[in-house]
Amino acid sequence: MKSISIVFLQAATVLIGMVALAILIWFPFTEGRSTNLDVFSIYADPFILYGYAASIAFFVALYNAFKLLGCIGQNKVFSSNAVRRLKNIKRCAIILGVLIVLAGLFIKLSHHQEDDPAGFLAMCIVVTFVSIVVATAAAIFEKILQNAVDMKSENDLTI
Repeated sequence: MKSISIVFLQAATVLIGMVALAILIWFPFTEGRSTNLDVFSIYADPFILYGYAASIAFFVALYNAFKLLGCIGQNKVFSSNAVRRLKNIKRCAIILGVLIVLAGLFIKLSHHQEDDPAGFLAMCIVVTFVSIVVATAAAIFEKILQNAVDMKSENDLTI
């Protein structure tokens, strides 16, 4: 890949991270039960704190994607470092999917009868599906890349 494409993809990764961080900061002020609370009360809400803790896996995956793009830009795709980055992305996607499913179950089991959790549960289903797709793609790429790295190391030994 050309270096301009890699820089563009890295910039897009950073932009995704910045937008996600802005949403994490801005969303609690507009969320239904928190609209009339002060700043301390909003950020002391256990569910919002859970959302911040769960977002760590997302940001770690973005960081690993950024570093993987750096490996690609340096023509070090067939290295153990690239395989490790893909493995970390896979793990983060699985962790994020599990945490989102747990949040959806918590909302489903603990919501008030007058509340309708359908929108939140639909978002949980979509984001969980996306994280499963990312984890599957990362696992496939990891396996292919690991096989290529193994073949490269075998060829280096025979020379």
